Amino acid sequence: MTSKTKSRAGRRGIGLPDALVELLKRHREAQAQERAAACEMWDEGDYVFTSPTGRPLNPSTDYHRWKKLLDRAGVPERRLHDARHTAATVLLLLGVPERTVMSVMGWASTAIAARYQHVVAAARRDVAVRVGDLIWKPNEGGGGASPAA
Repeated sequence: MTSKTKSRAGRRGIGLPDALVELLKRHREAQAQERAAACEMWDEGDYVFTSPTGRPLNPSTDYHRWKKLLDRAGVPERRLHDARHTAATVLLLLGVPERTVMSVMGWASTAIAARYQHVVAAARRDVAVRVGDLIWKPNEGGGGASPAA
């Protein structure tokens, strides 16, 4: 089944961590059991995540499951779309090159990256430590720090 996306970038290949691939394989096996149990009630739609009868998930149900997940994790209420901001920020923290981030996230302009990627306090602190380490190296003579030559 092919569906329309907002842009050409909406249909793209991405890399997945091995652990996620394993989880998706287990999900596919569980879904095959649901397909068998549903028999003729199964609605084949080529979706990865479905209702127990193969139909697409109801956005309202998805929303409520997201809220329960946040609650169980002790995370303040957030929109599901906020997870995209988190993913983009994680890629920034990992030092993934901007062009690669744009490809993974499906963005056509760097302006969108600036909107989604947030420089967090930990990143600013890391920069301060790295600059400090570059400028003030430990004194080889054993007595404190001195400016690097």
